[in-house]
Amino acid sequence: MTILNQENSILLVIDVQEKLLNAVFNKNLVLKKAGIIAKAAKLLEIPAIVTEQYPKGLGATVSDIFDVLSEKANVYEKCTFSALDNGGVFEELEQSKRKQAVVFGIETHICVNQTVNALIELGYEVFVVSDACGSRAEEEHKAGLHRMESNGAQIVTAEIALFEWLRSSQHPKFKEIQELVK
Repeated sequence: MTILNQENSILLVIDVQEKLLNAVFNKNLVLKKAGIIAKAAKLLEIPAIVTEQYPKGLGATVSDIFDVLSEKANVYEKCTFSALDNGGVFEELEQSKRKQAVVFGIETHICVNQTVNALIELGYEVFVVSDACGSRAEEEHKAGLHRMESNGAQIVTAEIALFEWLRSSQHPKFKEIQELVK
């Protein structure tokens, strides 16, 4: 088992869009934890990739998340369930040279699951932020997390990710990150 490393991490935000978010059983938790991870990634200069499933019908990434990500975060439209079936996402991941993918989004058991399993097949270390993932039904969410973990993903919470990135209270961004979870 590996611990997250700030310099080797890339954030993958999967389909956190208004119509999808409104349908998940754990909407408020997903929005809160996704926002914390997005803010921390920006503070720690961890690059982010954002996907949107059929944005014409489902809308754009919610502003609570998109507005706090780095301005450098690229957004990719998709109609496939796995984000890696979109060539742009795969190319950006490869160009980043980072091998730890920190993933969250909607729906846990569909798009997040298929993206995570594709990342694992490609040799990435994958960390799924469970409290920033959502599905319409709690049972589907739990099954998706179980499936990803069975296939080799590490299931973490937002706070686990933050404090693994920091490693120490001596980190220059410790106070700013700590404020996010108070």
